[in-house]
Amino acid sequence: MSTVKSKKLQVGTDATSTNNFTIYQPASPDGTLRIGVGNADSPTEVAQFNANGYKPQQPVAFSALFSTDQSFSINSWTKIQYNTEDFDTNSNYDNSTNYRFTPTVAGYYQVNANIRINFSGSAGDGTYLALYKNGSAWNVTSRINVTSLWGSLSLSSLVYLNGSTDYIEMYGFTNHSSPFFDHNGSVPSRLSAILISQG
Repeated sequence: MSTVKSKKLQVGTDATSTNNFTIYQPASPDGTLRIGVGNADSPTEVAQFNANGYKPQQPVAFSALFSTDQSFSINSWTKIQYNTEDFDTNSNYDNSTNYRFTPTVAGYYQVNANIRINFSGSAGDGTYLALYKNGSAWNVTSRINVTSLWGSLSLSSLVYLNGSTDYIEMYGFTNHSSPFFDHNGSVPSRLSAILISQG
């Protein structure tokens, strides 16, 4: 009986490398077997196996909360600055500059968001929360009529992101006077997303 010792085994010899697969061990062995798309010299990992069988890749997910009040102008769509991360498994959410999620894995993402909007002036009848994709509205809540001096809005949406240039942000709008996004420390508002299917 013979043993072939090799860290990489290419399956397929197609001229287009992405039509081939490579079975390999990482440069520093860690008890896993990797499956990659591409030739043996530069495969792109798509799966792992260990002693327990298939090992799913780490999920792409993040959650960020809104931790400081943010004033904004009446009758103007304004980006909400969810500025404190609970977690960000793939470092894809910018919580300090653009306040946007730009995932590096293509697929379908479940997005959930909520925000509390307060008004130091009189109540009005036009308040919204919107999910923006690449700078344009993708999904918008129904208008809520607020009779008190605050309103809480929630939004859930499924959106495809291409893993390179696509990004999402959250925006709010109201026609109430002197509005601000309220961080409401006891029950903080959050924005989160998770990859539910690659594609």
